[in-house]
Amino acid sequence: MNFENRTGEPSSVHWHGIRIDNAMDGVPELTQDAVPDGGDFQYRFVTPDAGTFWYHSHSRSWEQVARGLYGPLIVDERTPPDVDADIIVMIDDWWLEQSGELRDDFNSIFHFSHGGRLGNYAKAIVSQSAVLEGDRVRLRLINTANARVFPVDVDGVEGNLVALDGMPLKAVRPIDTIHLAPAQRADIIADVTGDIEVSFWTGQEHYPLATINAEGSNPSTRTFPIAPLPPNNVATTNGDADIHVTLKMQGGAMGGRHPGDDIWSFNGTSGLQESPWLNLQRGTVVRMTLVNDTSFPHGIHLHGHHFYEMDGEISLWPLRDTSLVDARGSRDILCVFNNPGKWLLHCHTLGHSVTGLKTWVEVA
Repeated sequence: MNFENRTGEPSSVHWHGIRIDNAMDGVPELTQDAVPDGGDFQYRFVTPDAGTFWYHSHSRSWEQVARGLYGPLIVDERTPPDVDADIIVMIDDWWLEQSGELRDDFNSIFHFSHGGRLGNYAKAIVSQSAVLEGDRVRLRLINTANARVFPVDVDGVEGNLVALDGMPLKAVRPIDTIHLAPAQRADIIADVTGDIEVSFWTGQEHYPLATINAEGSNPSTRTFPIAPLPPNNVATTNGDADIHVTLKMQGGAMGGRHPGDDIWSFNGTSGLQESPWLNLQRGTVVRMTLVNDTSFPHGIHLHGHHFYEMDGEISLWPLRDTSLVDARGSRDILCVFNNPGKWLLHCHTLGHSVTGLKTWVEVA
């Protein structure tokens, strides 16, 4: 993949969710130098997993992603599921002037210290605008927003949730409201019963994001049940951990004092340090308690790995690469660190990451 930077400023590309070779991860200060304006960089990597992924700038990402430097990255199964349509649904919001132009206040301290750059206009960009009633479809939802957590509802279909963050669920789930933090993804396989309406609840109303029109009927509807997708080859665990650590999010507006030297901190330390937060041998199983001691939700993203969200029965733990931790809440995750290199761990509210909410681990 030849990246040609013609943006007018340094940039790089991160391949979000791909369990990638470390040198290709696209993180300035950690895995490569930012590519200067006018420069090129060749990314070469294997996609080990089938699923719904995406790519985006990782240099001044709080601005460059907001300006549109992102896109979907789809890796097909060797034998894809039997569907009539495979539809990408990229969900985003924008902070706009009355004229419709993008507001230029990307370095707003208010946004950095509160919930991030929350747009006043939202939309889902879909790869297909029409289907037939009775079609079986795969919907790939991707939250590409800088900061907004979208509680997404999908009407006009009957089916199941089959994957999260590119990783198949061991057992399909009913479709309910899907809470997507920035960078999270969800795959649905379902049968069309009418116009497909994608919306989210603002707290006051259902805000429409996209409509995929049902035009006509499919004469050959499928009657067999929706089955789980084939699993990816990810390291498994019986639930036991070699070490147990705590990562505490601190700071922000209404967050109180903390020892860090920026707006936000992890365990009292803001931003990347010379030494990693964790130095691990390959294959180490880490149980990590994510503690959100702030007044805002955070979606915590780990590069180069997927991890188990420890919730309910161990046999049903979902694999994620980004975990949503509610304000004043906590969540335990379990990760087999088996990909060598220097890996970023950060909040995917991009204004939070640049103002302290990031660290890194090294796997030898």
